[in-house]
Amino acid sequence: VDVFQAWCGPCKTVVDLFQKIRNEVGSDLLHFAVAEVDSIDALEKYRGKCEPVFLFYAGGELVAVVRGANAPLLQKTILEQL
Repeated sequence: VDVFQAWCGPCKTVVDLFQKIRNEVGSDLLHFAVAEVDSIDALEKYRGKCEPVFLFYAGGELVAVVRGANAPLLQKTILEQL
């Protein structure tokens, strides 16, 4: 989940990375979503940050968090979690 604030916008720079990995591993294993924190109370702790935050869930549980648009770290985290 790409967590963002309305004034900062979702991190569009990593969408291509997610698409590439999703095409490689199959769409059944990887799902990408964006969430605007100002409209979701459960994400309140991520408000006020200028960097994007990526939350990784498996089986309904938060399993990893990546802060910032660090493409190599995001790719590593995705592949490790898969």
